[in-house]
Amino acid sequence: MTYCVAMCLADGLVFASDSRTNAGVDHIATFKKLHVFHQEGERVLVLQSAGNLATTQSVISLLSARIRTQQEPNLMQVTSLYDAAMLIGKTLLEVIQRDSSNQQTCSNTNFNCNLLLGGQIAGETHRLFHIYPEGNFIEATRDTPYFQIGESKYGKPIIDRVLTIDTPLEQAMCCALISIDSTLRSNLSVGLPLDTLLYRSGSFRRRAASHYRQRSLLQRIRKAWSEGLLHTFQTLPTWTPAEREEE
Repeated sequence: MTYCVAMCLADGLVFASDSRTNAGVDHIATFKKLHVFHQEGERVLVLQSAGNLATTQSVISLLSARIRTQQEPNLMQVTSLYDAAMLIGKTLLEVIQRDSSNQQTCSNTNFNCNLLLGGQIAGETHRLFHIYPEGNFIEATRDTPYFQIGESKYGKPIIDRVLTIDTPLEQAMCCALISIDSTLRSNLSVGLPLDTLLYRSGSFRRRAASHYRQRSLLQRIRKAWSEGLLHTFQTLPTWTPAEREEE
């Protein structure tokens, strides 16, 4: 399983992903789930993935090959994030249909994967999309400025409580790391290292990092959050049973 979260805020975009794949307790591996397509000064496209690893790798390989061979259309030629989402959705559907039709012996194999696409192309503002296995997609809004894919339920409460469209990017990244840490504590199929990326609107540059095992920032955030929760819990009003009403 996987957990990826992406946030589209007033000042830019925040992305965070784990890197664990799990095919049973005897087959756990690390694969990158955050991919960047970058053209200096003109576009930054960030793609996150959750689902069938073979499908994901095929989609990334096809998108990269079509850029390299200048096959039209490709991600370096589209003029909007909407067009990029359409292109990726078609590529995803192409891979799923190809592999599904080739499957002969195991009809229960699930080839699906979900993708998050965020970034900016010169001439428009930064945007964020959730692309479904069927090839269609939805866009983040002011009221719903984030998307999650994969094992999302454990990391959702903190985002719902603190994130707004006006949250500063650095605070949003802290929120994303807490969200993933909450998932790490509750689900063994999500694991380190983490990949993060912060994009400030209009910069066409990305600030990416990989947090391995117990890197100091993640460790400090984890410790402060745990201690803060415990302190708040200990200062809550004491529960007492309601007094029996007089007859």
